[in-house]
Amino acid sequence: MTAERMSDAAILAAARDLAAASPQDVLRWAVREFHPRLLMATAFGAEGCCILHMLAEIEPAVTVINLDTGYQFPETLELRERIKVRYGIEVVYIRPELTVAEYEAEHGGPLYSHRPDQCCHDRKVLPLRNAMKQYDPLSWISAIRKDQTENRASNASVVQWDAKFNVVKVNPLLNWTKKDVWGFIHKHDVPYNPLHDQDYPSIGCWPCTRAVQPGEDDRAGRWAGKVKKECGLHVIEVKDGEGI
Repeated sequence: MTAERMSDAAILAAARDLAAASPQDVLRWAVREFHPRLLMATAFGAEGCCILHMLAEIEPAVTVINLDTGYQFPETLELRERIKVRYGIEVVYIRPELTVAEYEAEHGGPLYSHRPDQCCHDRKVLPLRNAMKQYDPLSWISAIRKDQTENRASNASVVQWDAKFNVVKVNPLLNWTKKDVWGFIHKHDVPYNPLHDQDYPSIGCWPCTRAVQPGEDDRAGRWAGKVKKECGLHVIEVKDGEGI
């Protein structure tokens, strides 16, 4: 197990060596290198559920968190319970300091409609930073795929240094496609959010997520009508409250 921050050279070497590895092999490597100081953050998307299935077989004791903004769909919250029953993995809720009612009262109403970047920053990015301080991980696992957004295609590696959170970031599904994800789910009967069956390919907070129409991009339902396509957790080198 790594005792301190992995060197840049070691990160580059791991990224090179694991570039074509299976997600399971990437996770086994991450467990060997970093567990128990290994953290996974999941929004219970289809990709995250695949990783949870893999971790249940590789190392179910890895700490898994969910950033509960207070705006999650009921279906998302219910999926947490099904994951617990199926795999014995109890995902820990990480919440902002203020409840939704307190937050909206402080700002004179919800921010998601006119200041979504700030809302994501306050209710996702800052809570994850606090979780990083609490758990002190050397690495965190994300479920991003490079074909989801231009930012992920351009900037993400299977293993990389995450300057935003000062940890090694591991992206085991980076090279998977949507077809790969759903093939795995159906093959292994992985629990997933029923909203996916209602034309919600990408699910975030309910005020900023809608069903997509035929022919639309999978992330067209996220922050619809806005340029914004990322919550900020996976955007590299941005200032607090900007570009998130």
